[in-house]
Amino acid sequence: MSAFKAYDIRGIYNKDFNKQDVYRMGFYLPQLLNVEKVIVGRDVRVSSPEIFEALVQGITDAGADVYNLGLSTTPMVYYFTAKHKFSASVQITASHNPKEHNGLKVSRENALPVGFDTGLGELQKRVESGDKIVPVAIKGKIIEYNVIDEYIAFQKTYLKDLSNLNIAIDCSNGMGALLAKDVFGAAPHYIYDTLDGTFPNHEPNPLEEENVEDLKHLVLKEKCDIGVIFDGDADRVMFVDEKGRFIRPDLTIAVLASYFITEKGQKGNVLQDIRTSKSVSEYITSLGATMHMWRVGRAYAAIKLREIDGIYGGELAGHYYFRDFYYSDSGMLAAILVLDIVSDLKREGKTLSELIDQINTYANSGEINFKINQKEQAMEALRTYFCEQEKATAFFDFDGYRIEFNDWWFNVRPSNTEPYLRFIAEAKSETLLKEKIKIAEDIIHKFD
Repeated sequence: MSAFKAYDIRGIYNKDFNKQDVYRMGFYLPQLLNVEKVIVGRDVRVSSPEIFEALVQGITDAGADVYNLGLSTTPMVYYFTAKHKFSASVQITASHNPKEHNGLKVSRENALPVGFDTGLGELQKRVESGDKIVPVAIKGKIIEYNVIDEYIAFQKTYLKDLSNLNIAIDCSNGMGALLAKDVFGAAPHYIYDTLDGTFPNHEPNPLEEENVEDLKHLVLKEKCDIGVIFDGDADRVMFVDEKGRFIRPDLTIAVLASYFITEKGQKGNVLQDIRTSKSVSEYITSLGATMHMWRVGRAYAAIKLREIDGIYGGELAGHYYFRDFYYSDSGMLAAILVLDIVSDLKREGKTLSELIDQINTYANSGEINFKINQKEQAMEALRTYFCEQEKATAFFDFDGYRIEFNDWWFNVRPSNTEPYLRFIAEAKSETLLKEKIKIAEDIIHKFD
C-alpha cells in the first residue's frame, strides 16, 4: 500500500488508501502497540470525519477505548499523549498536502513517533495480510475528550506582552485557526482564519513561497513587524520579516536562541537537520550552546532530541521541537516564542530583519529537486567528483551526504516519498555558490 511512508501514513484518500484500509489499521493498532486506549484527533479536511469513523470502528472492535479529541492540531495530540500518559495516539491529517490527501500520524508513549521502522511497517503487513477480522466480544468505548482549554492555557504561559507589535497571521484555513485567536487575541491582522478543509485560498504548505504571497502583501500593507503562517495541521510555522521577506525556516532555529540561550541561559544541546545552514550552527555555537546534526523528519528528530536531552531543535521544513513540549514539535509554541523575541527586539529599537541579516552569513541555494531514477548513482558521482577536487573538512553520511569544504558545503539526499533527488548548497559568496551549483547540475543530469 503506497500510503505507508517513512514517517506516517499519507496519500490521496480513496486512491492510495480507503476507509476499509483505515478500519484494518484501527483494528490492528491496539495489538501492535499493546494498548487498551487510544487518543484520536483530526484535522478539518473533508475526508477526516469518514476516516475518523472507520478508524474508531476498528479500534473499538479490537476492544480498546477511543478518547476523542475532535478537531485538533497535530501538536495538541502530542501534548495530551504525553501529558495525560496515553500509550498510543493518532492524528488524522495530511499536514501540508493538498486537499485530496489525508493520512494518520501515529505516536506511542511520551508522544514518541511511530515510523515505518518502528511499527508502521509491521502495521502495513497486517493491514495487507487479507486475514479475516473478527471483532472482540466486548468492544471498546468512545469517550469525548474536550481538553482544548487546558492546551490553550499551557501555550499562553509562554506568551509575553505583545501589545507593542503589529502582527499579521495567515492560518491557511487549517488547524492554526482553531487556536490562534484564543492565544493571540483579536489585535493581529488575520487572513484565512476560518477552518475550511478545501483550502480555498492557497495550499496549506508555507514552504512553497507562492502560498506566502498574500501574507507578504499584508505585512507590507499594514506595516507589520512580522508575519506568521501555519501549515495545515499547525505542526509547522514560518515567518515573514517587516520588509515582506520570507525567512528561510532553518534560520528560525537561530532566532529561537534569543529565548533559550540568551534569555534563559540554557547553554546545552540544540538539534538541526542535515540541510540546515552553517550560519545557524556558527551563530548558536558563538552563544555557548552545542549543535547536533541529525536526519530529516519527526520520526528521527523527536527521538534524537530526547536522546541528547536537547533544549530545542528545528528543521528546514519549519518544524521546531522543544524539550518542554515533550521533545515534540509545535508550530503554535514556536510562533509564540518568536513573537516574544520580536517584541523584545522592538523595545530595543531593533527589527527582525536586522537579526536575520546578522545570523545569515552564507549564500544559500535553497532545496533544488531533480526528478531522476538513478538517485544513488548521481549521489555517488557528486561525492566522488567534489572530494577529488578539494579536501573535505567534514563528511556526514546519513540522509544522503553532507560534505563540507573550507568555503562551501552541499547536501544531496533521495526523497523518501517521491522520485526526487534533493540538493542544497551554501557558499561564502554568490559567485562561488553559482559555480558549484552549475557543476552539480551537470553531474546530476547525466543520470536523468
